[in-house]
Amino acid sequence: MSDHTAHPTTDLASRRDDIITRGRRVLEQEAQALLQQERQLGEPFARAVALLTDCRGRVIIAGVGKSGNVARKMAATFTSTGTPALFLHPVESVHGDLGIVGPDDVAILISKSGESDELLGLIEALARMGVRMIAMTAVPSSRLARHADVTLDLLVREEACPHDLAPTTSTTVTMALGDALAVAVLLEKGFRPEDFARLHPGGALGRRLLTRVQDVMERNELPVLPRSATMRDAVVLLAKRRGLAIVTEQGRVLGVVTAGDLTRLMQREADVLSEPVANVMSASPRVAYEHELGSAVVHRMETHGIMAMPVLDDREALVGVVHLHDLMRAGAA
Repeated sequence: MSDHTAHPTTDLASRRDDIITRGRRVLEQEAQALLQQERQLGEPFARAVALLTDCRGRVIIAGVGKSGNVARKMAATFTSTGTPALFLHPVESVHGDLGIVGPDDVAILISKSGESDELLGLIEALARMGVRMIAMTAVPSSRLARHADVTLDLLVREEACPHDLAPTTSTTVTMALGDALAVAVLLEKGFRPEDFARLHPGGALGRRLLTRVQDVMERNELPVLPRSATMRDAVVLLAKRRGLAIVTEQGRVLGVVTAGDLTRLMQREADVLSEPVANVMSASPRVAYEHELGSAVVHRMETHGIMAMPVLDDREALVGVVHLHDLMRAGAA
């Protein structure tokens, strides 16, 4: 057995700095390529977004090899953000799969060289069908670019591969540009978190996006006090009802008293129990609304250091109490 095989850990330790340097060089090179793409982004991108936003059919995305892998990911991103899209293999397309394409579709065709024979065969078929085409290529003078309605220049000077052969930097830039298109289109369409939740009902993400305050809040025996109550009454509620007492009048929230308010009062007053709650309460408390997404309320609570909130309905009437721990337990965080 060779020394290299017998002592891999020792050998790796001697090469550690070189390995880390190479890895950093790849990340830096790809980061620079992304920054260059950001600087050159302009009017063709806006035209491509307009084509995709106005598309009445589906977005057909095609590419060969590594470009095909990126195309599959891009189709998944568009579909999950409200724009129906599918991947079409260029070779299979001319052997029957063109049947899924219609004249109202828009095609995104990906090829670094813009001269892929498989893709050029598909272009001719799409052109005959009247399908609008967006080219993503690093060669704006290529045949792909000349046939397209809009060309997005990938502008990749060299791959991270030391031989400038394996698609690395170019696929990173293509995928990032695909994300930029998808996000720009969803914003143009007014795609909301609720829409995203509807398309992602499963798993932790679905729970986070679908959980609303009304699903988690306490509804019965709410910790309410009248304006005329004293801190003696509030102390009992704070101990029994998880540190929150709500001062109300005719179903309207006037203020809240928390365990923190009680602690601060005890530090400055000797006789805390006879103190009117109206003198202690926070008169403009932060509240939640029953139809709000739980994730939004969790963010508000964490930002302001709040453990519980009164919950109001559309008429500003008190209908419940929501606790941060309950929201987090329900997966809204």
